[in-house]
Amino acid sequence: QVQPVESGGGLVQAGGSLSLPCAASGRIFRISPMGWYRQAPGKRRELVARITGRGTSNYADFAKGRFTISRHNAKNTAYLQMNSLKFEDTAVYYCRAVTPGGDLWGQGTQVTVSS
Repeated sequence: QVQPVESGGGLVQAGGSLSLPCAASGRIFRISPMGWYRQAPGKRRELVARITGRGTSNYADFAKGRFTISRHNAKNTAYLQMNSLKFEDTAVYYCRAVTPGGDLWGQGTQVTVSS
């Protein structure tokens, strides 16, 4: 199995939006729970949002109302839409896929929010 690949990060002003896709290969990802996590400098990695293979999602409190996780199973891709970004959302964002063979993590994509 190949690790998922994140993209879409970059520099954005506070109040702006970004959409992060996470592309995976292999049909197993179509039923695998997937999640987005983030890690800011000096902090532990934390859950942002996760979604089951059937599309049931849940969010960290800081993400509720601002972020939306979704997936397109035919494309083996999960998305994180982030709106109303804040300076404190600055972090490396990672995609995780939970497969029968174990967890697969992407390399991460940097999101920087300027105040």
